[in-house]
Amino acid sequence: MTVEKPKTRIVEIEPLTRVEGHGKVTIHLDDDHNVVEARLHIVEFRGFERFIVGRLLWEVPVIVQRLCGICPVSHHLAAAKAMDAIVGADALPPTAEKMRRLMHYGQIMQSNVLHFFHLSSPDLLFGFDAPAKKRNLFGVIREHPELAKRGVLLRKYGQEVIQYTAGKKIHGTGAVPGGINKNLPLHERDALLRDIERMTAWARDAVEIAKNYTVENLSQVSRFANFKSNHLSLVREDGALDLYHGNLRAIDAGGNVIFDQLEYTRFNDYIMEEVRPWSYMKFPFIKSRGNLDGWYRVGPLSRMNNASFIDTPLADKEHRELRALTAGKPNHMSLAYHWARMIEVLHCVEKIHELLLDTDLQGTELRASGSRREEGIGVIEAPRGSLFHHYKVDEHDQVTYCNLIVSTTHNNSGLNRAVTDVARKYLSGKKRITEGLLNHVEVAVRAYDPCLSCATHALGQMPLVVELHDAEGRLLHRNGQYVDQATLGRDA
Repeated sequence: MTVEKPKTRIVEIEPLTRVEGHGKVTIHLDDDHNVVEARLHIVEFRGFERFIVGRLLWEVPVIVQRLCGICPVSHHLAAAKAMDAIVGADALPPTAEKMRRLMHYGQIMQSNVLHFFHLSSPDLLFGFDAPAKKRNLFGVIREHPELAKRGVLLRKYGQEVIQYTAGKKIHGTGAVPGGINKNLPLHERDALLRDIERMTAWARDAVEIAKNYTVENLSQVSRFANFKSNHLSLVREDGALDLYHGNLRAIDAGGNVIFDQLEYTRFNDYIMEEVRPWSYMKFPFIKSRGNLDGWYRVGPLSRMNNASFIDTPLADKEHRELRALTAGKPNHMSLAYHWARMIEVLHCVEKIHELLLDTDLQGTELRASGSRREEGIGVIEAPRGSLFHHYKVDEHDQVTYCNLIVSTTHNNSGLNRAVTDVARKYLSGKKRITEGLLNHVEVAVRAYDPCLSCATHALGQMPLVVELHDAEGRLLHRNGQYVDQATLGRDA
């Protein structure tokens, strides 16, 4: 939809397609058809941080995963880790730790596969400006049936891992404060082992597809939403990639360390959030760098930039190849997220195989406890990036405070820079803006695999305005925030 204004023209992309949740992009053009600015708007509001208050701590890991139907396990585990701290479970039994890890690897695998094969592959296979009737999942099924089949079966396998560890594929209950509620029986383990070799082969092929696309189209990839940024993720104590646990590492655009091995329970000392009136998504930044220079990116590409190595051999080899593309320096190409995402799928398959052979999964010690606390913070690497859950609980086990910083929120500044960069490069000067050109902007958003539903958390006031008009369209009354009531000559 195009709205004419005296000196600017606003082009809206609404709704954004092939992403999770509801959002839109507005692109502001001047009289010469040049892009002045572009913004990603989150247009839905969920309010989980408010209505979780008052619920019992035991309920939280189950409730919060209703934020999302694609990455519920990530919220489930982040909340469980926070509640571990509150019930004093500083070290989980090996069975509980490994069952949670197995659950999480299944989650990363299925989510990354879903995004790559179902949501992003139409752009990569057919081109960003291919006809919309072809550039979709059904087009992939028609022209690349084997690839589409592999995408479905890879994701199915990841969901089966979740089912066996969490109790069901979506919104399971496997993790509880202090541990888990089930182990992995041998017949379930054997069912998963039957297909592991095929999953490994397919994951390796998926890495090749993403890698070949990046290398063969490097001139476009290096031009498309390629901008310098800081990067944040968890890493293991030895610097290895760790998707379930670890300490925080942040690097700048040149690869220099901003902070390293920071206990994530101290994140509030290093990271701050701000809000802006045109989005229900917060804007985090690193305090020491300020809100102008301290913004950062998270997710698969940031994890590849931050990790010193990967502790599974096949994924580590691919990690080294990705790093070699930029001579060991941080890779800032937004489209390289796809390559990084498939490396993580391969890593998850390797870790799943490793864990399935571990007899601790059949252990019977499932929970731990200790000295009760009133505050807990859980951080995990969700498919889209670092996920922070922060809770306070009173003596009656009721939540009194909840703050969530989800992966897409961490990427908020990066997403807005991506849409602005692409809009300026591909739309500026164009008198006629086609659907294919607008899809370039959507491709930039999809590269980050945003979950817009998860990201709708706000601080401050909700900029809600309600207006009453008569049958002729005349404004009779307006009530809401950010409104100058004097202009109407009446009280709100």
